[in-house]
Amino acid sequence: MALHFSLRELEVFVGVARLGTVTEAAQQLGMTQSAASQAIGNLEQALELSLFDRVGRRLVLSSAGQLLLGKAQALLEDAGHFADLSKHTATLALTISASSTIANYLLPRAIASYLQQQPTAKLQLQVGNTADVIDAVANFRADLGFIEGPCHHPDLQVQAWCDDELVVFSAPHLLPTPCPLTLLRQQPWVLREAGSGTRDECERLLLPHLGQFEQVLELGDSEAISRTVAAGYGVSCLSRHVIADALARGELQALTTELPTLRRPLYLIRHQARSISKAEALFLPMLTHPALPPSQ
Repeated sequence: MALHFSLRELEVFVGVARLGTVTEAAQQLGMTQSAASQAIGNLEQALELSLFDRVGRRLVLSSAGQLLLGKAQALLEDAGHFADLSKHTATLALTISASSTIANYLLPRAIASYLQQQPTAKLQLQVGNTADVIDAVANFRADLGFIEGPCHHPDLQVQAWCDDELVVFSAPHLLPTPCPLTLLRQQPWVLREAGSGTRDECERLLLPHLGQFEQVLELGDSEAISRTVAAGYGVSCLSRHVIADALARGELQALTTELPTLRRPLYLIRHQARSISKAEALFLPMLTHPALPPSQ
C-alpha cells in the first residue's frame, strides 16, 4: 500500500507531540490552527492510525503515535541534510584541470581575480599532462580543462585560448648561439613524457627540421627539466613562461637557431553535454591572453 503524506505534515505531528496543542504547534510553524489540524487529520488518514489521545485540553501521543515519533524525527533530520546539500550545491563550485605549464604559470592570475571577486566560491585545480586533462573533462571529473596540445575527443568542445612560444635552450656557454642545426642534432634532449602536450608539440615542431632526437631523457616535470639542463646536461624545449626566470638569472640560455619561431596554441576544453554553470560563467571572463615574457 502506497502512503501519501508530506514532510510538512510530519513537522506538524512532531510539533504537536512536543508542545501538546495544535494551537502552539501552528504558531511555531507559522501556519493557521485549522491548517495544522488538517495536516494531523491527513496524516492519520494516510496511516489509518489515531496518533493522539485527548487528555483534558492537551493532546498526548497514542501508542501508535509513540512508535511513529522517532521515525518522523529521523525522516525530518534526513530531509534537513538534503536541504544542506542543496545549499552547498548552490554555492559556486568549480573544478579545473590543467596541464602543468598552464596551471603553474598562466592560470594563477585568473584564479586570484576570480576568488577576490567571489570570496565564498570553492575552486579546485587539478594538474596533469594533456592526456590526463582530457580524461578528467571527458569523464566529468573537471568542469573546465586547459591543455597544451590538440584534442580530438568526440565528446569535448575545444576552443583556442591563447598562443605560447616554445624555446630551445641549454646551460650558458654549453653551445654557441647561434647554434647550427648540425650541432643541435648531436645533443641529448631532455623532454617531457609521452602524453604531455609540450612533448607532442616539440616533436611536431622540431622533428621536421632535426629528423630525430639523438638521445632522449624523459622527465615528468618541467622544473626538473630546466634544472637538469641548467646543470649542464643536454638541451630542451619548453614554454618561455616556464624558463623566463631562469633566463633572466642567467642560469639558462635561449639558443638562436635556424628553426622558425616555435609557437603553439593553448586550448580550453569543456564537455559538450554540460551546460555552463554560474561558477564557470563568472570564471571565464577572468581569463586573459597572457603576454609572453620578454626575450632574453
